[in-house]
Amino acid sequence: MSITPLMPVYPRCGVRPVRGDHCHLIDEDGTRYLDFASGIAVNLLGHSHEGLIGAIQRQAATLMHVSNLYGSPQGEALAQRLVDKTFADTVFFTNSGAEAVECAIKTARAYHQAGGNEDRHELITFTNAFHGRTMATISASNQEKMHKGFAPLLGGFRYVEFDDLAGAEAAIGPATAGFLVEPIQGEGGIRPASQEFMTGLRRLADEHDLMLVLDEVQSGVARTGKLYAHEHYGIDPDILATAKGIGGGFPLGACLATEKAARGMTFGTHGSTYGGNPLAMAAGMAVMDAVANDEFLAEVTEKGERIRSRLEQFIGNYPELFELVRGTGLMLGIRMKVESRPFFVHLRDKHRLLTVAAGDNTLRVLPPLVIGDAEIDEFFEKLSAGAADYQVPEAG
Repeated sequence: MSITPLMPVYPRCGVRPVRGDHCHLIDEDGTRYLDFASGIAVNLLGHSHEGLIGAIQRQAATLMHVSNLYGSPQGEALAQRLVDKTFADTVFFTNSGAEAVECAIKTARAYHQAGGNEDRHELITFTNAFHGRTMATISASNQEKMHKGFAPLLGGFRYVEFDDLAGAEAAIGPATAGFLVEPIQGEGGIRPASQEFMTGLRRLADEHDLMLVLDEVQSGVARTGKLYAHEHYGIDPDILATAKGIGGGFPLGACLATEKAARGMTFGTHGSTYGGNPLAMAAGMAVMDAVANDEFLAEVTEKGERIRSRLEQFIGNYPELFELVRGTGLMLGIRMKVESRPFFVHLRDKHRLLTVAAGDNTLRVLPPLVIGDAEIDEFFEKLSAGAADYQVPEAG
C-alpha cells in the first residue's frame, strides 16, 4: 500500500510535537519550539495551564459524555456564562468551528422560513473568506483551491468583495437571508473590516430584516483584546459562530444567537451527538474563568500593542521583505513583499519559531494569550535572526 495510514490531505512537516510547556512545544527528539501559532489560535492559555488541565482531569474522572436527550447541568452553566457575557440569548454547542458556522447558516435560513419566507435562503459572503471545510462552508467561501474536486457546490451563497459596503447592498435581493462575514479575516491575511463596513452591514440587516452572521471562529475568545472582535466596532450580530480558543485546545465550538434570530431552531431542527458533552463544557468553563474578565482582556490589548509597535519598528530594517503590520490584540499579521510560506518554513526549521502563513502573503502571529516578557523577547530574537539570514527563493 502506498497511501499513508493518516489520509494524506495535510502536507505535514518534520516537526512532531509530543509535549507542551507553557508557550513552547517539544518535539519527540527534545527540540523546543516557541509557539506563536497556538494551534492556529486555539491554545490561548498555552500548553500547560493548570486551571484548564485540572478542569478536564476532574471532569474526565467524573463524567465524560451523555446523550443530549438528557438534561445538561454543565452545558446550561456554560451557555448561561456566554449569554451573560455576550449579545446572545441562546447557545448551541458544537465540536468545531465548521460545525458552528453550519449551525449559524441553518439558524439564519430557519429565521426566515419560520416566518413564512421560504425563498429567503441566500447568504451574502465575502471574497478571501474562510468558513470551514464542510460542503456548506466551502460553498460559502469563494476560494477555488477549496472547491477543486468537490463540485458541485451547494447553492445559497453569493460572493461580494470584502469590505465593499456598496457591493453588499447591491447584492441584496428577494432571496437574501443575511450576511456571513469575518470581522477580521484570518486565513485571508489578518484583514480587519473597516468601521464603515461593519456598521453598514448592521444597518442594512436592520433595514431589510436580514441576519447579520459573524464568523468569529478565529477572532473570538479574547484573541483581539475583546471577548469578541465585533465589540471593537460597537455593533452586535444576530448570530455568531465561535470555536478554536473557546476550548483552549479541547475540541469545542458554539453558535450564539438572539432569541429573535433563533425563532426557527425548535425541537428536532438540529442536533449533535458529542456537542456540549460534559468534558467539553469543563474545558470551556475553565477558559471563560481565565479570559472573560477586564483585567485579562486589558493585558491582551497591552501585549498586542507592544508587539505591534516593535514589529512596525522591526520591519523597517528589512524593507525588501516586509510591507506592513495589521490586526488587533494578539491576532496580528505581517504582510510580506515576497511569498510568506517559504519564510514561515524558514523560521520553523532554522530558528525554531512557529508562526502561521496566510493569504495575501501574510505571516500570522497568533501567540498564546498568556505570553510574558520572556516569550516576547524570544520571539523578536528568533524573528530578527530569521530575517537576517533569509535567502529569498528564486522564482520558478
